[in-house]
Amino acid sequence: MLDTHREVVTPEGVALHLPAAGPVPRALAWVLDFVIRMAVVTLGAIVLAAMGRAGSGIHAVLIFLVYWFYPVLFEALGNGRTPGKRVLGLRVVAANGAPVGWMAAFVRNLLRTVDMLPFGYAVGLVTSLADPWGRRLGDMVAGTLVVHVERAHPPLPGTTTGSQASPVPLLPHEQAALVAFAERGPRLTAARQVELAELAAPLVDSTGTLAVHRLYAIANWLLGRR
Repeated sequence: MLDTHREVVTPEGVALHLPAAGPVPRALAWVLDFVIRMAVVTLGAIVLAAMGRAGSGIHAVLIFLVYWFYPVLFEALGNGRTPGKRVLGLRVVAANGAPVGWMAAFVRNLLRTVDMLPFGYAVGLVTSLADPWGRRLGDMVAGTLVVHVERAHPPLPGTTTGSQASPVPLLPHEQAALVAFAERGPRLTAARQVELAELAAPLVDSTGTLAVHRLYAIANWLLGRR
């Protein structure tokens, strides 16, 4: 929901496409982290109960540390990923795509107190819905962005082997389309590869997985992979 891409051009001229995460996956990640934090606090209360008043004081410190530093530590030391974000495939990065640092992680989590107002993260929700990249107020101030971590899809068997000349002459833009398919295909699901390959059914004279294999073979031939 409301997920989009943010393009960032590095000083070297390389364009980075950051798949920004919308409020729904971020909320689910927050719920998972909240459950983990509550489990830690509850377990600490059980263990420290035997220490009487001293245990109560230590437990209060534990609550403070878990509430404020749980997300900061995981984001700064865990490549921008708390356990909840890891499960949902999310990551906090700097606005330019660089890893998030200590200061940015602290600022974005400190401003949760504002994003929570007046209740239920209302300010944060409104801000993320209004922002084109789903950032809450804390992200805007800290210069951070929550993005989806791209999962690598294994290529279909045989997609990178074999070579076959095209049965018909191909125009330059058609050759470019085949090469682009060969480069992007391994990152697509098997179903999506089949869907795209079947668009070229007249060229490969087949459908399904066989069409994918033949399309890769023609692309290999165009790339000189004999």
